[in-house]
Amino acid sequence: MSTKTEASASTARTTASGPNLSKGTLIAGLMAVCLAQIGLAIPATLNGLFQSDLHPVGSQLTWISDAFLLPVAVLELTFGLLGDLFGRKRLLVGGAALLAVGELTSTTSSGIHQLWAGQALAGLGAAALFPTSLAILAAGTTSPAQRARVIALWAALLSTGGFLAPLLGGITATYGSWRWSFIVVTALAVASAAVSALFAVNSRSPEGRSLDPAGQVTIGLGLFALLYAIIQGPTDGWASTQVVTAFVVAALSLALFVAAELRVTSPLLRLELFRNRSFAVASIVAVVGMFAFLGTAYAVSIRLGPVQDQPPMRTGMAFLLLNGIALAILPLTERLLKSVAPRLLLASGLLLIATGDYWAATLPITDRAFTSLIVPLGLVGLGFAVTVSSITATAVNTVPIKLAGMASATTNLLRDFGFTLGPAVIGAVALSQATSGFHSSLHSSALPDALKGAGSAVMEEGGPLAVNGASAASPKLAELHPLALDALGHGYATGFVVCGSAALVSALLALIALRGRSATPTAPETP
Repeated sequence: MSTKTEASASTARTTASGPNLSKGTLIAGLMAVCLAQIGLAIPATLNGLFQSDLHPVGSQLTWISDAFLLPVAVLELTFGLLGDLFGRKRLLVGGAALLAVGELTSTTSSGIHQLWAGQALAGLGAAALFPTSLAILAAGTTSPAQRARVIALWAALLSTGGFLAPLLGGITATYGSWRWSFIVVTALAVASAAVSALFAVNSRSPEGRSLDPAGQVTIGLGLFALLYAIIQGPTDGWASTQVVTAFVVAALSLALFVAAELRVTSPLLRLELFRNRSFAVASIVAVVGMFAFLGTAYAVSIRLGPVQDQPPMRTGMAFLLLNGIALAILPLTERLLKSVAPRLLLASGLLLIATGDYWAATLPITDRAFTSLIVPLGLVGLGFAVTVSSITATAVNTVPIKLAGMASATTNLLRDFGFTLGPAVIGAVALSQATSGFHSSLHSSALPDALKGAGSAVMEEGGPLAVNGASAASPKLAELHPLALDALGHGYATGFVVCGSAALVSALLALIALRGRSATPTAPETP
């Protein structure tokens, strides 16, 4: 659904053992990152079909996206470390194979829980592929110029994956079913694993590297508990025992993570970086800014799919606007980062995202015309293209040069966390607003008591999306449809406003609070 950048750049060490970069390794690495991005982005075009086919209730639809995103955010740095220690070729092959198993599991899903399991497995595979594909390519380079060219190719294939995913999802779902979308990704994963096994040359760099199991367990548990609480809050109740318990577990786990990272010699996350005020601010901007983008993408997918019941190709076209612009203007953003301060580009990109979000929030839910979305989504897509290419460069410019690799890897982790928060928070906000709005409208309506009771029962069982779908499909419940549609429209409009406000705050932070080295900007981490 979203793109990633130079993942775990600190794992791409020039001291890695192994021969110079071969054509086979180059092809294998580029195929792997393109595959991982396709796997990440393709489910977003299918949310409408998931809703109509599998009938998820409450927050279950949100978990489809986050089942993939959570392993990527939590385990990406760990897989980069495992590649350094045990060899990157193994992870390229194993990651692609695991992604294939996950997508095949998703293909054969008979219910929502199997789809979650499949996407979680696929996310584990992608978590291995994102950092390893870059590290194995960078390890084979012999000069800064060659490394820059290889990273640019890696970034271009990453953006290509983000561009291809909505096309593949839209076409296969329109002319087949959502299962065919996962079949295509499965085939691509098998091909990637085969190419890596046959042609990639192994490399590793174990010197000075060691595992951090305490850090990995505590950060994984903490982030999962936090997301669980946020996603389940609207369905289970914010004061419910399970949600409150999840928040407590999250707080304790994250506190234990900080304590663990301060004690180990090779921590997963270098906490001393946050003593630098500018880097701390840049990190906040990375989390909040990327939350704003992927929250926007999620709101768009729900608006067009489950709410308006538009065809998958229409959702795919929307995602081309959100993701495709980054690929189209890649050469321009690279030139801008060489001539303009990254923090200024960052602020400009975030302002564009905010403008697009506020515009999208004004569109009535009854407006089904795709032309109405072109300008607001185009602004968000353009803003994302500029923002994602400058986030890491901005953060890196706030620390001494010797800490640049560490800063890049840390920013990647935080950016991924922002991506993961997007669907969780916006889903929670929108569903909470829609639930409240529907109950209020239903109570004050002049509908017969029997129909009100039926609407309340469907709402209690499956939430506002279930009421919207059931009332559109059943003539007996048809009078409930305008109420559900209006409630969902206001709910996801609020989601757009939240995303726009997050982007605006991040832009102001970037302009006011960020101060770093005034040297020539570092080579960009392109989208």
